[in-house]
Amino acid sequence: MANQVKLTARPRAEAGRNAVKKLRARGGIPANIYGAKDAPTNLEVSKRELDLMLAHAVGEQILVDLEINDGGKISNRLSLIQEVQHHPVRGNVLHVDFHAVSTTEEIEADVVIEPIGEAVGVKTHGGLLQQNLRSLAIRCLPQHLPELIEVDVSALNLNDSLHVGDIKLPEGVSAIPAADLTIFIVSEPTVAEEPAAESAAAPEVIKEKTAATESPAEGKK
Repeated sequence: MANQVKLTARPRAEAGRNAVKKLRARGGIPANIYGAKDAPTNLEVSKRELDLMLAHAVGEQILVDLEINDGGKISNRLSLIQEVQHHPVRGNVLHVDFHAVSTTEEIEADVVIEPIGEAVGVKTHGGLLQQNLRSLAIRCLPQHLPELIEVDVSALNLNDSLHVGDIKLPEGVSAIPAADLTIFIVSEPTVAEEPAAESAAAPEVIKEKTAATESPAEGKK
């Protein structure tokens, strides 16, 4: 299941472009949390803590225990990172949206699928492993959310396929797509078409006779 990461935050009262610039200048990142039964809240999180958390994340779904310090009053809100906005050129984080969740209510999330092992059809017969589905939509309680879904493909031979229904998911996790949806398939090796063989004999070139090449007899009338 996904590791629960603690991240400190505090309420953010400032709004507007200048206020956000000052916030970032002191090492903060503007954020929002919404969802569950509480009203949306503007927050400020530490850029250093957030960068460290994102750098160590295994998958795209991160379960966060937000510790919100409101003037010395501490409250905790369990959430998922909904969206991270990056600068289009520099790539640094500009804003984060958190989605509050409850440990008693199921959530829906897309979890990355990662193949493990080498398919026998690839290793022995030179086939090609094709992955048709990069992530799987699942439903579970937040505390059961997996960081990623590892699928063993080593038994797949040529023309074998693996479907959603073939995956053994962790306890408490169910797949949303249909069971017959294909995730992996080992296709036949492709053979490059050989270029047509060049003609062994070069074509004969016929040149028109000129006056200089005519014989003396031919030149007489």
